Amino acid sequence: MQRPYSRFRLPRLWVALTMSLGLTAAGAQETVDSPPEPAASAPTTSALPNQALTPEILYLMLMSEVAGARGNLDVAAQGYIELARKTQDPRIAQRAAEVAIAARRAPEALEAARLWVKEEPESEPAIQMLAGLLAGGMGKLAELEPLLGNLLARHTDRSGGLLMSLNRTLNRYPDKAEVRASVDRLTEPYLLLPEAHFARAHAAFNAGDSNAALSELNQALKVRPDWEPAAVLKAQLLQQQSGLAAALAFLKEFVAQQPAARDVRYAYARLLAVDRQYPVARVEFEKLVKEVPDNPDVGYTYALLLLQAGEKAAAEKEFLRVLKLERADQDTIRLQLAQLYEEEKRIDDAIEMYRSLSGPKRTTGLARAALLQARNGDLSGARVEFEQLRADNPKEATVFFLAEAQILREQNHVQEAFDLLGAALKKQPDQPDLLYDYALLAERLDKVDVMEQGLRKLIALKPDEAQAYNALGYSFADRNLHLDEAKKLISKALELAPDDSFILDSMGWVLYRTGDLQGARAHLQRAFAARPDPEIAAHLGEVLWMLGEKQAARALWEESLRQHPESEELSKVMQRFAE
Repeated sequence: MQRPYSRFRLPRLWVALTMSLGLTAAGAQETVDSPPEPAASAPTTSALPNQALTPEILYLMLMSEVAGARGNLDVAAQGYIELARKTQDPRIAQRAAEVAIAARRAPEALEAARLWVKEEPESEPAIQMLAGLLAGGMGKLAELEPLLGNLLARHTDRSGGLLMSLNRTLNRYPDKAEVRASVDRLTEPYLLLPEAHFARAHAAFNAGDSNAALSELNQALKVRPDWEPAAVLKAQLLQQQSGLAAALAFLKEFVAQQPAARDVRYAYARLLAVDRQYPVARVEFEKLVKEVPDNPDVGYTYALLLLQAGEKAAAEKEFLRVLKLERADQDTIRLQLAQLYEEEKRIDDAIEMYRSLSGPKRTTGLARAALLQARNGDLSGARVEFEQLRADNPKEATVFFLAEAQILREQNHVQEAFDLLGAALKKQPDQPDLLYDYALLAERLDKVDVMEQGLRKLIALKPDEAQAYNALGYSFADRNLHLDEAKKLISKALELAPDDSFILDSMGWVLYRTGDLQGARAHLQRAFAARPDPEIAAHLGEVLWMLGEKQAARALWEESLRQHPESEELSKVMQRFAE
């Protein structure tokens, strides 16, 4: 469905039309007296074509405006590109390009952008738009390079900023080697500037040449030894190329020589934390927090460091301080606090914080709050809350159905969870997440036919959904049914998700069922090494037992049970093989 193009809704349309173009009525002798002040990137009025406001031009403008306001962007784009061709006006060309992009009419967008650049060759927005279209595979970089070169030559007063934006302008162009060659040519006249070497370093790195990138950054730092962007990027490259120790050594030396370099000190402190040098990192962060108390990034990262170090009270205090800062990412901090409160069993505080989330995290926060409410003993209240959430947020109803089913399942109300999702599926019979969870609940209730029907439907709807193949294949294998098909299903799941631990476990289990004990052990050991889950431990131990390695099986079960004392699967298998 096409969205209305809101910028078409112009007040006083006739005045807007005449004043924006500097047009005269057909047959009139004078232009409009007081055109609006042009934008910084626009040419002066005298540079615009002095077109007559003919009935044809007026009709095209009105038609395009009305079509755009009604959401018919194809018609609007067609009208604007025709108008741009007739008027050769850069502002109309700009509008035509924007509307064509919104309408996904790439050829018209490229034509309009070229016209805009032709009529307004010094406009950065025009060049950037053309660059984006060309970089998207619609043209050759050779067409763009002279424009960028001319832009750099005209604006020597801000060469640094333009050089720094080169790679951003060209970032969508697929051939990174060609981009690198172009950047090298464009920066050749400016090698006395550190930004030129930075641009070359960025392009070289994108082209896969880390050594050249480091060499260019060294040149940039030779020109300007205290330049922080080059130092931060160099540390990132060193970390990738030579490891964390090399990056830390470089940053430590840079900070010693440039103690006022706060961005570099921040990068250094973060890498210390990554290297688990928590005491040293804390000292660095405490200095930064005192120097820049209003910087939310520094404060937030410091709070995370405290959290990693196990100092939850200090972390909470710092999170709450940063939460009051204007530029702080409120929801990210609230989510950290909610999770901290949940870990500390401060359930009421966690619920309050989850409910305070907004924006993209709001739905997750509300669902989590209701889950905690149920786990805290108020299942009926949580269910009322979920019902209200679905009524207030119909577009997010699926999330709340799934979350409510989860708490019902957790509290062993499996039939109620099954009935809830069954009712939801009557309204959305092809909703993949509902189908998957409904099938798993059917499996729990031993409704094998319902489970099989649901998972086969999900596979038909989403043939690349690995978990659907895995769930059906494992269910067959666990029941010792249809083992040939079970193996095919799990093989398909592994093909789609080769490193998934639970799918590896399923393959190990179906191989065990078919008598391939060595193959089963190999898959289960790989699964357990990646994810020491108690169910995988139960399976692996059983295979080891059947291979005659009873002592190893017992040791594995006992150790896993110590870590997961609530595991029914482990308890059952140990009882079955008790001697």
